[in-house]
Amino acid sequence: MLVPDPKRVRQLLTRYATLRIAQAERYSPVAARELEDITYTLCVMTGTAGIREAVARADALLTGERSAADIRTTGADEESGRSLVG
Repeated sequence: MLVPDPKRVRQLLTRYATLRIAQAERYSPVAARELEDITYTLCVMTGTAGIREAVARADALLTGERSAADIRTTGADEESGRSLVG
């Protein structure tokens, strides 16, 4: 399974939150369109059908970012525990 770049996910979540706040304060058609685009992108990146699930998965991805980095560093295969580097 492909894992989205955590940095990009973090950027999208930040922009999503900023736009949601801006839209709550004052509606803007331009911001509404960007919010739709970001919502779609987050759903695609996380493999979800809705923004609530996308945000939850993105949060889980960012929370698990450290453990994924540890796996890459050690070169261990998650399923078998064997080293991928030989």
